[in-house]
Amino acid sequence: MNNRFGNILRVEIFGSSHAPEVGVTIEGVPQGVLIDEALLERDLSRRRAALRGDTPRRESDQPLIEGIDAAMRTTGEPITIRFRNSDTRSTDYSAFERQPRPSHADLVQRRKYGAEYSIAGGGMASGRMTVALVAAGAVAKQLLPEISYATQLVQVGAERDAERFDEIIADAARQGDSVGGVVECRAMGVPCSLGEPFFDSVESVMSHLLFSIPGVKGVEFGDGFDSVAKRGSERNDAIVDASGRTASNNEGGINGGISNGNDIVVRVAIKPTPSISLEQHTFNFDLGEIAPLRVGGRHDSCIARRAAVVVEAMVALALADLKLRA
Repeated sequence: MNNRFGNILRVEIFGSSHAPEVGVTIEGVPQGVLIDEALLERDLSRRRAALRGDTPRRESDQPLIEGIDAAMRTTGEPITIRFRNSDTRSTDYSAFERQPRPSHADLVQRRKYGAEYSIAGGGMASGRMTVALVAAGAVAKQLLPEISYATQLVQVGAERDAERFDEIIADAARQGDSVGGVVECRAMGVPCSLGEPFFDSVESVMSHLLFSIPGVKGVEFGDGFDSVAKRGSERNDAIVDASGRTASNNEGGINGGISNGNDIVVRVAIKPTPSISLEQHTFNFDLGEIAPLRVGGRHDSCIARRAAVVVEAMVALALADLKLRA
């Protein structure tokens, strides 16, 4: 199972949703980088379940950090950050071995890794794994302290009025259903010249990481899919000064795969979670026929809300790796 990413800055996640622990090992961080515990805790708290419609599962997410010195600085050796799993109920998932959840990874994971592979909690395809991604992103942010981020949920279902988001998510929870969303991340202060024209373009590297977040089904930069409805004369970003600043930012801060010094703007579409308590009809392998299924367990009604910080973490990780390559 390949759970590695990176060229210079390399990360590997380990564990699974109901294993004793989950975590991440990060290689390639230069010596002497301060690991900001306060920043790490802020990002972890942004991911924790707290609102109506979030999963009732509660984990402390206290990080156990290895590979740094007493002053919280890196030594040049790999850094490992671990999180213990404690609030697990694996019996909720035993039924999915004979009747996999629609639109989930239960079936394909067991077909790929064997019948002994545990899908409890969703296995490696669980949103629980994103705690490791957030930790990796917090370390990556230390490598580019000049960059700041503005990340927010900009759409829930078909609604773009942020004041209604919590209401819509709570309503889906009451009905035993789920709803998707769009997260926008704006990275400000990105230096020019990160990325390459083709396979290591900023978009390529960043999309690779963003699509690793469970539930992500679409990624766009700048005006993205809306660009096709415009003419070049409408959307071209005119350069307005010698620094390369542009009057508009339809390109999302990237030209020809290379950062141009303007804000990088990326939006990520996250599907409704397939784990819903409404009755569904799907194939039962024991019966050999389609049969009713009710999904038990504890699940978010909108995974996009808690995923905003995960999106930001993957943007930071991509930029840090590209910076170290430059």
